[in-house]
Amino acid sequence: MPATTRRHLLRLTPAAVLSASAAAKPLNIGIVTEPGGTHLDLFAKGLAKCSGIGSVSLADASGKSTDAVRASLGPLAAGLRTFTSHRQMLQTAKPDLVIVTVEARHNPALVADALNANAHVLCEKPPCVRIADFESVAALAASRRRMLMMAMATRGNPAVREAKRLIDRGLFGKIYGVSMSWIGDHTRLTTRAWQEAWYSHKEKAGGGKLAFHGVHYIDLIHYLTGDRMVRVSAMCRNVGEQPIDVEDAAVVALQFGRGAVGTLNTGYYMDKGFSNFVHIWGETGWLRFDPLAPLRWHSTHPDAPKGEQSFSYEGPDPAYDVMMADIVKSVAGGAPFMTTAESLHVTRVVFAGYRSSETGQAQTVA
Repeated sequence: MPATTRRHLLRLTPAAVLSASAAAKPLNIGIVTEPGGTHLDLFAKGLAKCSGIGSVSLADASGKSTDAVRASLGPLAAGLRTFTSHRQMLQTAKPDLVIVTVEARHNPALVADALNANAHVLCEKPPCVRIADFESVAALAASRRRMLMMAMATRGNPAVREAKRLIDRGLFGKIYGVSMSWIGDHTRLTTRAWQEAWYSHKEKAGGGKLAFHGVHYIDLIHYLTGDRMVRVSAMCRNVGEQPIDVEDAAVVALQFGRGAVGTLNTGYYMDKGFSNFVHIWGETGWLRFDPLAPLRWHSTHPDAPKGEQSFSYEGPDPAYDVMMADIVKSVAGGAPFMTTAESLHVTRVVFAGYRSSETGQAQTVA
């Protein structure tokens, strides 16, 4: 199947993507997983808090995830249906939405099966080990008028929502530059469990730190500004020299369609914890935040208050709950949580970064 074009994907409006009858009945949700599927508990816990769900079905050939999913589904657990075959689940349960959380190398085929069963799809990242495989399923989603979304839960963080509100008001004018940092602990890489896991091997995962974590901020800046990344230059390395064959560090330079430039530094550098931030500069001000820490901003726009401003949120991270609620609303007839075009774009940026690192040359993003 040919690679999906942006023009083809962007022609699909929410009205064209969503079933007219979706809002008239409770939704059937399917989950496809396997040992090593990431964030399964967070998906299930998020679903437990959603309204409008009629049933949940789980397909796991190993059967090892059933107890954990049932324990996380809350009031939905009583009606959980389990299958060892995802195709049988698709045929029997006929889910409106399928959540796929598996090794990256297995993801495209499972996504394609769900799309061909007329379901919308939410999948984990990385979504593939070769960009052509994801382009193929994105084209399939467009042709079948289904949504193909990725689990970009960072979009649901309160500071991110506030940042988007401020940017959408035009308080910072034309965006000039972006600095982003997504740093985690290197201690995890020293354990045998981590080194032997599928996400430490390129043929199973497609990539390392950039594909797993850096992609969240690539998506985040696209989500906040609405601006596409058109050129990428990157260095991806195993700086910690642990016995893994994916990068534990990536530094990426980005050029945006409207002229802005940006950088992303993502790596496992610390002994414990995280050090994350996003800093955006515009012609009439700036904002900076860690998604789970206070947002600070300043604007000289006539509609903005004078002086430095702040926004704080206290409480547990609601990102997955917000994401799942938004996705359920999308399938029920609302605006897409994440369009297929957005999912494809951020994945292309990641793989352009890998090509740049391998070749030593900047890459243009389709």
